[in-house]
Amino acid sequence: MRKIIGFLFLLCAISQIQAQEKRPITFEDFWGFERVSDPQPSPDGKWVAYTVTTYDITTNKSNSDIYLVSIDGKDTKQFTSSPKRESQPRWSPDGKTIAFVSNRDGNAQIYLMPVSGGEARKLTTISTGASGPVWSTDGKNIIFTSTVYPDCENDDCNAKKLQAQESNLVQAQIWDRLMFKHWNDWTYGMRSHVFVASTEDGSFRDVTPGDFDSPPISLGGSPDYAISPDGSEICFVKNPEDVVAVSTNNDLYIVATSGGEAKQITTNSGNDANPVYSPDGKYIAYTSMARGGFEADKRVLMLYNRKNGTSRALTQSLDRSATDLAWNSKSNAIYFLTEDGSCQSIYSVDINSAKTTQITQGLYNKSLSLATGDKLVFIQEKINKPADVWVADKNGKNAKQLTFHNKDKLSQLEMNPLEEFWFAGAGGTKVHGFMVKPPQFDQVKKYPVIYLVHGGPQGAWHDSFHYRWNAQMFAAPGYVVVMVNPRGSTGYGQQFTDEISRDWGGKVYEDLKNGWEYLGANFDFIDANRMGAAGASYGGYMMYWLEGHDNPFKCLVAHDGVFNLVSMYGTTEELWFPEWEMGGAPWENPELYAKWSPSNYINDFKTPMLIVHSQKDFRVDLGQGFEAFTALQKMNVPSKFLYFPDEDHFVSKPQNAKLWWNTLHEWFAEYLK
Repeated sequence: MRKIIGFLFLLCAISQIQAQEKRPITFEDFWGFERVSDPQPSPDGKWVAYTVTTYDITTNKSNSDIYLVSIDGKDTKQFTSSPKRESQPRWSPDGKTIAFVSNRDGNAQIYLMPVSGGEARKLTTISTGASGPVWSTDGKNIIFTSTVYPDCENDDCNAKKLQAQESNLVQAQIWDRLMFKHWNDWTYGMRSHVFVASTEDGSFRDVTPGDFDSPPISLGGSPDYAISPDGSEICFVKNPEDVVAVSTNNDLYIVATSGGEAKQITTNSGNDANPVYSPDGKYIAYTSMARGGFEADKRVLMLYNRKNGTSRALTQSLDRSATDLAWNSKSNAIYFLTEDGSCQSIYSVDINSAKTTQITQGLYNKSLSLATGDKLVFIQEKINKPADVWVADKNGKNAKQLTFHNKDKLSQLEMNPLEEFWFAGAGGTKVHGFMVKPPQFDQVKKYPVIYLVHGGPQGAWHDSFHYRWNAQMFAAPGYVVVMVNPRGSTGYGQQFTDEISRDWGGKVYEDLKNGWEYLGANFDFIDANRMGAAGASYGGYMMYWLEGHDNPFKCLVAHDGVFNLVSMYGTTEELWFPEWEMGGAPWENPELYAKWSPSNYINDFKTPMLIVHSQKDFRVDLGQGFEAFTALQKMNVPSKFLYFPDEDHFVSKPQNAKLWWNTLHEWFAEYLK
């Protein structure tokens, strides 16, 4: 017995030593992770192709390559190894070739490479670049997208216009309509179109000609076009409205693969997207939002009958949105993903009975597809574990991790799991909160808190490894990181999501307030006198709102936040968003804009604030940050402005990201340590 007890003590001691040897994550660790994405099972179900992206901090660049892993996880091999970026692997129907996108010869083009080995063959040579390859079932064609000049009838015309634009010493532009920019890019009068390329000789043709975008500029799915099993027809998505800046009315269209006049098959005023043909060719599954003008309505899984031209809802009774649609082999069930609190779960729905079945619980999964035998192939990640490829039976059982790209690095780091709590928000509604404890956490100590607010505002915190707002990076210096999903968050039913619209500083602020009060009352290790808060986009808006309202925070960080709702309306591009959220344009509903604009509460500003904003952010214009910083300085509030001339709504360059993290850590340390 003494030997057994001694052995147990030895195991315990070894475990403690190993735990002590683990260390907090550093920026170099964080950006050194290999980022796994886009798993694609082979037609015979024996392999999965996927993409691995890496970053080089020294050169400030990224690279991506394609890997293959056997379905049993026993064999992993690198498929491409070019110093250029290669991604979007797609298997040919016979499984002998993989199409992928690479910029190895300049702009992005589609290449074909034998699975058995050999040199890649460039398939497309379109001057405007190609992406999003989808094979026809006979292997004779690949459909793809390219952003072209809509008035050009051939590629020579596009090439000449591109060259003229690049060589012109005058870079001025003249606009005569809205949507001259979108998200983080200028449109330059160009449109995204769907093309068909012959796999034999690479010849291609535009099957969606015209002055519109397909796939649409926003709100759609991936890739938002599909080819019928018999190869005769393409289903694509576009917005038919004249002014897409104020419309979410995306619809489904069908057109012959050979080209010709397209036929509209949905007429809903909301957003219809994500078309996927059934294997037997009888149906097109897609998602639909009922309310026009609202980008965060519930996505209902719909079924279009190709024979009689009718559509019916399959998931109307499920109070969650459906994404990542994947048919089973018998064409009688569809698998999909839906947000479910901190998780993203896999569901299935029977197309005859419309009965939904939850397949996975308590896990964050994404990038769902089905392999032969209806095996589920997907990406899984956690807040303390980067993404890897997994496989499971169609009922979710026998789940198995196939890839382990960051195993050695993860074994060196102490990153704590997500812990959940619930509390009563505004009006007594239950609100979900999460926390991540710092490395070497000691229950008897008091810890400062960083309170994060997500963007959207129709978004959510999940048990996922976020590569911008990473909880482990916030926690590493010794903070308890708290994330709350207040009113407006997705994954808790549509009513909960709806209750932020026209109420940006109302119930959501009460939810957040009740959350920070709950922390101090229920967790002895939290130092309620040392709390800071940070957020981006709408989260940045909330930082500005907190600045002018009661809050317990010693300092705030606003990244690309909305400060002045009136000027925001005039400088953003997706006008349907502020018009829905504020009940119209500023001149149509000035009272609501005035009520919820942080710029009207400057006299109450007093909390030290760090502002981060970037020159190329077209969603939330740089001027929002300038206005807020000017107000803080005039009110003599301690404040700093971190400005990036070469970033957009996100900080994506490695060295810029390092400065971002260092600046935030220094700011929090100044006020919380």
